[in-house]
Amino acid sequence: MSHPLLELRNLHAQADDTPILRGIDLIVHEGEVHALMGPNGAGKSTLASVVMGHPGYTITAGQILLHGEDILTWSADQRARAGIFLAFQYPEAISGVSVLQFLRQAIAARKGLEELSILEVRLDLAEWMDRLGMDPAFAERHLNDGFSGGERKRNEVLQMALLEPVIAMLDETDSGLDIDALRVVARGVRTVRDEHPLMGAVVVTHYVKLLEEIQPDRVHILVDGRIVHTGGPELAQQIELEGYDAWRPVSA
Repeated sequence: MSHPLLELRNLHAQADDTPILRGIDLIVHEGEVHALMGPNGAGKSTLASVVMGHPGYTITAGQILLHGEDILTWSADQRARAGIFLAFQYPEAISGVSVLQFLRQAIAARKGLEELSILEVRLDLAEWMDRLGMDPAFAERHLNDGFSGGERKRNEVLQMALLEPVIAMLDETDSGLDIDALRVVARGVRTVRDEHPLMGAVVVTHYVKLLEEIQPDRVHILVDGRIVHTGGPELAQQIELEGYDAWRPVSA
């Protein structure tokens, strides 16, 4: 039996006094992939941001446990160092900072080191770019500056590979990608998981195509800040055919 990596217990969160999450219960075990699906505004991206410790949200009730330890008071930086990773829906560009420089500092922080050998990072980076089918010149480009949508998302996968998180939150990693780029990103996620089989993942998505490529263990439907139904991979296909009407609250 695998051990729980991430547990959300009766989690409530709000932004600007507006409730968004209204009692989320979720357990992710080692090596599991969970998919979060739901209509726009259901709270999917909020959930990912709250787990990462985004300061724009206030937790009003509940717990977030990592390896059984309550991390509710931890900063986003502390959570990242402990192995929580968030792949953003819209990764920010940072002009003047190369991919190599960024990863060198991020990996050192993740490992609790003052500094990391530039040669060591170059070697690991070159190996992973080769495995992910990325041009070696990518390492010297400024982070996400002038990157296409597909390049930004592949860069997120590259970061995930090198940072070796214990739990990865993928917030609409497929957003804005055509089918070919989506397959490239999905293949990258699978490659990282093959290398780190105990890593858990929570995938926020609207699209069944990504889940066909990644193959989640569980699919959760989020509506109005609550998980209203959970099932296996076949649930995503049902959503594709029927939409979310069956799980929406009935109006009075």
